Amino acid sequence: MRIITSLILGIVMLLAACEAPEQSYTSEKPLPRLYSIPADQKATIQYRMLDSINALRAASSVGPVSLNNRLNAAAATHSRDMAVQNRPWHFGSDGSSPLERVERVGYEGEFLGETISETYETELETLSAWMSREDTKSVLLDPEAVHIGFAWYQERNGKIWWTLVTAKPAEAAPLSEDELSLLLEDPDSN
Repeated sequence: MRIITSLILGIVMLLAACEAPEQSYTSEKPLPRLYSIPADQKATIQYRMLDSINALRAASSVGPVSLNNRLNAAAATHSRDMAVQNRPWHFGSDGSSPLERVERVGYEGEFLGETISETYETELETLSAWMSREDTKSVLLDPEAVHIGFAWYQERNGKIWWTLVTAKPAEAAPLSEDELSLLLEDPDSN
């Protein structure tokens, strides 16, 4: 019995002395760098995105879009709300749709589309990702779009929640015959 116990103890000590081969858990993909957005860069980032979108639209023979403050507000509200919910999706924590959020900010026109993203990437990297998918690309290059709203919310850990909304203004009602005749009336004839 003593021999068996000594033998088992020797084997255990021998196994304990052996080192396991070192395993590497690194991948070839570099770690993401932290992209921190300074508060004073808001307009710069919005216009850089606007210029980039318009360049892509021009290359696709589509007319330019312009930023709209009401749509920017709808986008900012949704970006913050996605962070609160901790999920990228098109519905607000109150169940609101993108259409309802655009109406809430008082935009008088037609909502066309929304693209969203949860990432640590810059706005231009995010735009590139949106352009690589047909569903989000079609929102960005929609020929009916005239206005965009673009905003984000950045968490303390660096995660950014991006939202871009596209819309077109309401069409003006046609003039009545009386309104038209008043416009065409010669002021010198009276």
